[in-house]
Amino acid sequence: MEKLPNEIMHVLEQHITSADQVLTWMLCDRSLDEGFTDTYIVLTYKDVLIMTSDLAVHEKTYSGYIAKAKTKGLSNASPVEWSMEKIPIKDMESLTIVNLVGSGLVVIKAPEERAIGAFTNGGMKQAAKLAGIFNKLKNNEAFEEHELNDNHERAACPKCGMMYPEEGRMVCPKCMKKHAVFGRLLSFAGKYKVSIFWIVLFMLLNSAASLVIPYLQGTLLFDQALGGEGAFAGRIGLVIMLMIVFRTLALLFGVIYGVINAKMAANIAFDLKASVFQAMQRLSLSFFEKKQTGQLMTRVNNDGVELQYFFVDGISYFVVNAMNIIGIVAVLLIMDWRLTILCLLPLPLVFFLVRKVFPKLWRLSIRRHKRVSAMNAIISDTIRGTRVVKAFGKEQMENDRFQRASVAFSDAEQSFNKMGATVFPILNILTQTGGILIWAFGGWKVMQGDFTFGKVMTFINYMLLLYGPIQFMNNISNWWSYCMSAAQRIFEIHDAVPDVVDKPDAVQITNIRGEIEIDKVTFGYEPNKTILKEVSLHARPGQMIGVVGHSGAGKSTLVNLIPRLYDVNEGEIRIDGFPVKDLASPSLRKHIGIVSQDVYVMSGSIAENIAYADPDCTLADLVHAAKVAGAHDFIEKLPDGYDTIVGTGGHNLSGGEKQRLSIARAILHNPKILILDEATASLDTKTELQIQEALDTLTRGRTTIAIAHRLSTLRNADYLVVLEQGRIVEEGSHDELMEKEGAYHSLVRKHDEALKMKEAIIA
Repeated sequence: MEKLPNEIMHVLEQHITSADQVLTWMLCDRSLDEGFTDTYIVLTYKDVLIMTSDLAVHEKTYSGYIAKAKTKGLSNASPVEWSMEKIPIKDMESLTIVNLVGSGLVVIKAPEERAIGAFTNGGMKQAAKLAGIFNKLKNNEAFEEHELNDNHERAACPKCGMMYPEEGRMVCPKCMKKHAVFGRLLSFAGKYKVSIFWIVLFMLLNSAASLVIPYLQGTLLFDQALGGEGAFAGRIGLVIMLMIVFRTLALLFGVIYGVINAKMAANIAFDLKASVFQAMQRLSLSFFEKKQTGQLMTRVNNDGVELQYFFVDGISYFVVNAMNIIGIVAVLLIMDWRLTILCLLPLPLVFFLVRKVFPKLWRLSIRRHKRVSAMNAIISDTIRGTRVVKAFGKEQMENDRFQRASVAFSDAEQSFNKMGATVFPILNILTQTGGILIWAFGGWKVMQGDFTFGKVMTFINYMLLLYGPIQFMNNISNWWSYCMSAAQRIFEIHDAVPDVVDKPDAVQITNIRGEIEIDKVTFGYEPNKTILKEVSLHARPGQMIGVVGHSGAGKSTLVNLIPRLYDVNEGEIRIDGFPVKDLASPSLRKHIGIVSQDVYVMSGSIAENIAYADPDCTLADLVHAAKVAGAHDFIEKLPDGYDTIVGTGGHNLSGGEKQRLSIARAILHNPKILILDEATASLDTKTELQIQEALDTLTRGRTTIAIAHRLSTLRNADYLVVLEQGRIVEEGSHDELMEKEGAYHSLVRKHDEALKMKEAIIA
């Protein structure tokens, strides 16, 4: 649980003996009349404490907005006073949360009903937690430790107050430990130790060969070969030959480590992309519902490429350039330490500028990635929804939308490039100042007779050799910003915790009878906004249960809980007596088949789409499933039969044909439990009758939970339940419910009237 502010704790200490008594708390940021004020509601084991500030304001500064207040003139400001109200839990009947438009109320009944706090929607999650723990405490029910843990979702970093760069990503680029990300990224290269050894070896040989060349071009050539002194006096050809040999060796070593490194980097990039994709498959359905397709594509592709640069152009060249800098500086110090210090004078200023530039480039890199993700999301949405765009003639609107996203990305790109284009030339000029100092000071020394011309040329050649590595190091912040931002985004997916997690000792079920028990299940996608409320249902093996109700009643939500696509908030779902939370998800879903209204056809052949349920099936099994589903006849008429490519860029199928493929897939899956979620809702009457025949064949001998838009398809169901606003209001057979003349009778009457009206219009 997050710690209460010190000011509030001082007030609390007068009313409670220990901070350990606090179970949970929430901040209500609105006043009960109008405007905003802070009210803390604290729940202990015995009491509800309400602390309200006497400071009321008419504007609210939301978290993430950083404003440095001017302290001048505020020294005499009065301290905030807190009023305290203490209500024993034994005197309270209930504590509930009331949803309003964009806000909520905390309402108690003790014994009269009244509101004790108001809050904006950002506090809804903590309000739901407060109410849940209160109810368990009031009913003497046990609550687990994880229910008390803090689960606030913040819009800003609690350490520095900086707004998180992306919604839902609680990662602060300012406070993040970038060295930890760097070390973790290097761990991907762990299994390539042999390749790394050879790369480092040939890098060292390349650096050693390169360090000899300036000495050959300076001292050996000018002072000895041309000056007529020393062991190489007059032997110009030999010196030139040595220069060619060492240049060739440096080139050869560079090519060898470059080839090895390129292969290793490609393998590491493959590992990275594969690991990200695998991590995505591990995550729950709710994760993908909160993300745009374009954003996830950017993480797999763009971020993977950025990290490939990290291993190809980054690590290897960083190591070799660092080696070159160390070796060159060591040689220069041995030759003349005073001249070396003189030429390195600008470097402290260079490092200072790099340190200042680095955080800004990091933030600009994150901003640029956010813009390109938004642009990719628009491209993905527009391509997927091309039919809708063209049907409404909104091509120009989509062009304008893309233009705005493109301009936003362009602005972010320009900001990043402008900073780089401004700072890096300045850094280059500073580093090249050392060469000018050598010419000035070295030339003066030659004129004084203290230096030879060959020694000055050696210094100049080494400095020229030093410019490349230093230039690379100047640009290191650019490369570092790209790669660490990409790595952080990838590791965020790796570290994401799925909402639906199997227990370590999850039960593997091989055979099931198909009995389903739904026991007082309560569920909501958002805190304090329940979709299902204490729903109970029992389906015996082989039974067909029909679920009916108006749109939004919670029918699809109910069937999504059976294969554990989501976890229930309260209550329990059992399969053959086993709670689904105790079962391994793959083995559970192996026995459950789903045929829904929204049929997805993947890019590939007809055969591959049907065989998705069982890739190891025989051709005979595949054709049998297609015949049972009524799909075999239309498949044979396609250009390439079962090998016809469908989906993205392939042959277009009608809604009925797609639905038949979905049924064939379910037949091949051969589940014991079948879920039909509006399977014929979007089809015409004739096609629906054909599909219904295939569904009747599919449901035989299986426990079936069916949701149908057309109630006539559920007349033969063994049992019917009627959902209204998340509750079961009626249940029984078709005849029993019609006799009651209640909610189901009303639905059937309206359905029949709609059919008669449709027939009259057609006639």
